[in-house]
Amino acid sequence: MEVRFQNSPNETKQMDTKQLRDNFLIEQLIQKDKLKLVYSHYDRVIVGGVSPVDAVVELPNEPELKADYFLQRRELGVVNLGGPGIIQAADKSYELEKLDCLYVGLHTEHVSFASKDKANPAIFYMLSAPAHSEHPTTQFAKKDAFPTETGSLETSNKRTIYRYIHADGIKSCQLVMGLTILDTGSVWNTMPAHTHTRRMEAYFYFDVPKDQRVIHLMGEPSESRHLVVNNNEAILSAPWSIHAGCGTSNYGFVWGMAGENYTYSDMDLVDIADLK
Repeated sequence: MEVRFQNSPNETKQMDTKQLRDNFLIEQLIQKDKLKLVYSHYDRVIVGGVSPVDAVVELPNEPELKADYFLQRRELGVVNLGGPGIIQAADKSYELEKLDCLYVGLHTEHVSFASKDKANPAIFYMLSAPAHSEHPTTQFAKKDAFPTETGSLETSNKRTIYRYIHADGIKSCQLVMGLTILDTGSVWNTMPAHTHTRRMEAYFYFDVPKDQRVIHLMGEPSESRHLVVNNNEAILSAPWSIHAGCGTSNYGFVWGMAGENYTYSDMDLVDIADLK
């Protein structure tokens, strides 16, 4: 498990492209039969991903956690972005189709990931946050995830937001998680941009067509920077940073948050005219 420490706004202003990518972009997150984990010191969220093909992949007990097992003091949210998959959580098995979500609660000792068809493997993207209260392991299908249409084709940001783990959906301790899918012809996500110093956020871009990219905006509103992001790559967004993007085609992204509060709508909007 890779460990990444926090970066201040002043430090980030001085970074070149490589330093920005090394600190905020997670490349090669989805690998065949290998679970990749990145521990961020932004609210101690762990970002992970795996595509099990020829093997059942276990969620390991990482030494950095100093725990008896991974979820001894944590909760976990997982979204499947590939073919049909199976997650074993404790003594129960859950089958996830594409865009289904599973929340795995505190004190779950055993978690593993598998695909139903190696020719069409699952792609599991996951977020884990510290937890101090126990909530039941719960599965949501895409149709259950409170879809909300927003934006417009006139502003190139017509999109549907699906909320899975939040106050009115799957209950958790502090993890909030969902995904957004842009309509054909739309390329902008989360614009107008916002910040929320009460919690960090992570983005995972998926279904980005081959040879296309997303230009992800980050940094303070008055000191914006950008990262060029490929399919199945993730972004760590600091609480003080904007997080928005524009693609060379439409795409989808999973968003997830953890931190001071549990309110999905808690955000400090930035007027487009104030971005620099």
